[in-house]
Amino acid sequence: PVLVGMMADTLRSVDPDRTVAIVFQVNSTASVVPVDELLVLADLIVGAPVPVSFWVGPSKARATGPIAQLVALGDDVGIAPGARLGATGESFLPAGSYDPAFGPTTGDLRDRTVGYQEAIDLGLARPAPVLLEHLVGVPGFEVHTVAEKDGPSVQPVTPTRFHQLNVVDQFFHTVASPPVAYLLLLVGLGLLVFELYTAGVGIAGVIGAVSFLLATYGLGVLPARGWAVGLVVLAFLGYAIDVQAGVPRTWSVIGTVSLVVGSVFLFDGVSLSWITFGVGVVGTGMGMVGGMPAMVRTRFSTPTIGREWMVGETGHAVERLSPNGTVSVRDAVWRATTNRATPLEPGDELRVVAIDGLWLEVEPLEGAARDYRRRGGDASQDT
Repeated sequence: PVLVGMMADTLRSVDPDRTVAIVFQVNSTASVVPVDELLVLADLIVGAPVPVSFWVGPSKARATGPIAQLVALGDDVGIAPGARLGATGESFLPAGSYDPAFGPTTGDLRDRTVGYQEAIDLGLARPAPVLLEHLVGVPGFEVHTVAEKDGPSVQPVTPTRFHQLNVVDQFFHTVASPPVAYLLLLVGLGLLVFELYTAGVGIAGVIGAVSFLLATYGLGVLPARGWAVGLVVLAFLGYAIDVQAGVPRTWSVIGTVSLVVGSVFLFDGVSLSWITFGVGVVGTGMGMVGGMPAMVRTRFSTPTIGREWMVGETGHAVERLSPNGTVSVRDAVWRATTNRATPLEPGDELRVVAIDGLWLEVEPLEGAARDYRRRGGDASQDT
């Protein structure tokens, strides 16, 4: 939207008495701009009081999709070596109002692109390896040939004014790209959940709030599906529930499934790359399932007096321990391992016998396996 707005403003404000032509440098493979705005831009290109030229460059630049259809409306098209043009897709231009994009070759270019040489051979564009060479070929652009030792060189006579997005517009243009908006959404929600469990407002909360607000702007201008955004938010709610519980359970599974589905269907007509998708889903899962519970446990379970008071406390098994699992002691859920691998079933009563870092070592309240040292002590007493 930002680039389309800049192009439209440039075409509206052009002064034919002071301007020979308008040249747009193109490198775009897709568009998330509504068709109505594209039609307005198409009308401005066709009705411009000066020639409108497009340069598909530099090397490896692409002009596909709706932007390719707009390029075809220009008075002049240049292409650089290594660039490609075509793959116009379904036309958004009303039939009969505009000439077919690229003339008779329109049908051939609907699903494929052409390179530098083929575009020249088909008459779709003229060769323009660099921008200056493209400007030289623009009607009305004057140059002066200077004889030098190495041969003649061309120097422009017509003054050229370059216009690009300012810093703020460039920033919001970046925010409005699908991968950036998606990752900002995940970072924002993740940091807000993190801040929820840190008992205070800190840098993480501020960064999370800013990231979330920027993500809402990006999603607002992109064709985002509302229900998919809701699934992503639901995913973080699910993770937050299990972070509170201290261990990943059903809600973590629900959150992961919601995150995957929401990420896949987040945008209508625009797909995320596998790299962006993988970084978002895997990074979020590792942070919420692996990192957050450990952070919360470390932050809130290490008072200055230590946790030695828990030795001797009784509780019950939340899930089967064979030998690892979770237990409840004084209504708090802990990761635990059984003493000498004595299995415990859900609901079995137990006693804390030792603490090893963030883990509790427990044994059954009744029927625990006896330590050999205890047996030796008992034997000596019997003797």
